[in-house]
Amino acid sequence: MTEYLTNYMKYIQDRLEKCSDSAELDEIMAEHMDKIAFMQHERIVHFLVTMMFALILAIFIAVLVFTSNIPVLLLVTMILVLLLFYIKHYYFLENTVQKMYRVYDGILEKQKKLKESRK
Repeated sequence: MTEYLTNYMKYIQDRLEKCSDSAELDEIMAEHMDKIAFMQHERIVHFLVTMMFALILAIFIAVLVFTSNIPVLLLVTMILVLLLFYIKHYYFLENTVQKMYRVYDGILEKQKKLKESRK
């Protein structure tokens, strides 16, 4: 997903820089709105999974505190590592979706400028 989003952001920026036609800009806007919707869904799913892992980690830490069991310590360590990777990925998704919002604003601005130049 990281590579996909990175490539998409480069693609959309290149396409925006080369675009000077209002119809093409409308097409770019429609495509970008679809991508934003997909990534918002992806972001919500990853948020829920991250919170689930955080809850599971808290439960197992509580079990570890009360039992001092070595296998539980191993399980806590594994869940903690997984949670760190989920947080890293969620952070990337969150920041990229916010960049997508800024690109959306840029598209709106470019549409406004094209409409003003035709007057």
